[in-house]
Amino acid sequence: MPDTTGIDLDAMRKTAADTSALLKTLANPDRLLLLCQISQGECCVGELEEALDIHQPTLSQQLGILREEGLVNTRREGKRIYYSIASEKAMAVMQVLYEQFCKPAARRKSAARAH
Repeated sequence: MPDTTGIDLDAMRKTAADTSALLKTLANPDRLLLLCQISQGECCVGELEEALDIHQPTLSQQLGILREEGLVNTRREGKRIYYSIASEKAMAVMQVLYEQFCKPAARRKSAARAH
């Protein structure tokens, strides 16, 4: 167990609240898929819809939440809106999730445990 004698409890509460808000946002399967796709590089709405099979109005609603939470940036080019990852913390969490659940070796281990 780590030594907790020097921990600032007020700072820990604030961090816990921020972390909980991020995890709550990531807890939606559509938002998680969107962030996974956007983490691979900037995408426009049409590309996201085609790649993930998430359609309107759900796509716009979930992208709106990601924008409101500060997890994605937008850029307009003509009629197209492009999305990119804005949050380094969200990207770090996505990398851990990929390592634990999506990487081929992790999927094999998970499948082996299921049997």
